[in-house]
Amino acid sequence: MSRPRVYLLAGLVVLLLVVLATFFLRNNTPAPSPALQQSYAKALAQAHNGLPGAARVLYQQLGRDDLSAIRRASLYAELPNYPSPLALKLASKDLQHDDPLVRRAAIESIAALVPAPQRSLVLGPMLDDEEESVRFAAVDALLGLTPDEVGLYFGPLQEMLEQYQQALLLRTEYAQDQVHLARLYIHERDFPAANAALDRALALEPDNLDALAAKVRLLDSQGQGDASREVLASALQRHPESAFLQHELGLWLLRHSQNEYALLAFSRALELEPDNNDYRYTLATSLHSLDQLDAAQKQLETVLSRQPANRKARVLLIEYWKESGQLQNVQVLLAQLEQQNPDDPLVQQGL
Repeated sequence: MSRPRVYLLAGLVVLLLVVLATFFLRNNTPAPSPALQQSYAKALAQAHNGLPGAARVLYQQLGRDDLSAIRRASLYAELPNYPSPLALKLASKDLQHDDPLVRRAAIESIAALVPAPQRSLVLGPMLDDEEESVRFAAVDALLGLTPDEVGLYFGPLQEMLEQYQQALLLRTEYAQDQVHLARLYIHERDFPAANAALDRALALEPDNLDALAAKVRLLDSQGQGDASREVLASALQRHPESAFLQHELGLWLLRHSQNEYALLAFSRALELEPDNNDYRYTLATSLHSLDQLDAAQKQLETVLSRQPANRKARVLLIEYWKESGQLQNVQVLLAQLEQQNPDDPLVQQGL
């Protein structure tokens, strides 16, 4: 065979190999059409903003099988505001998703959707997931449940909790991991170990606000009110404009039955961070505890005007309107909720 023919044959073989490799290695999942990509963005915005039809389009997107893991996980951040049997079914299905990111997102969403007594039935099996991060996410979701609520999964939960603690113990260079470790110890009422973890966190980051708040609460829970107050006062002296610490001060005052002063601290936190709806919600509950119902309702109305999807605030405002006998306002809130999610249990329950 002449040399040119040899080169030609070799070139054809290489070309054939390239074509075969492209065929076998290509992603067989068809790329979503531009219309579907646009519908995803629209549905996510619709759910985030609490617009009419939000639940329907959110469920439709979760029913797709061509979304990337990050896009699918982003949908689960919105799902707790739209509870229904279908929402739980969709989230439960994704507990078996191939990507751990999606499974973790589904776990967090289910923890917010399912009442504590039933949560272990859905999430307990995830303690045996093949991915460590998913197993640890299941532990976080089941923390706070009573032994009776954990039920058959009490043993597996304790075993996985110990593994979680051991993993975090090795990550001594990260302050947030030590704060998380402290919370695991607090759950088990191992206060000395929790205190040691928080000390490690504060040694790494002396002004880590999460660690400072956890330290205050830990000392308080052990009856060391004076010591906890000193830690909080010292932090506030260093960061007088911290809305987070003002909010923590309000919580400390509530725990010590100083509700009127707590109200001042919550008001200051909101003044420093007026767009924080969590702070506004806390202020509303504090106002209500002091029989300032009108003011509490106005705070919740502000939350809903800025964040219509906030179901937690909507449910509480419905309770407050019922309490004051203003059923017409209750009907308006329920009608808005029905537009967002006609299958919401509160809508089904009605007045």
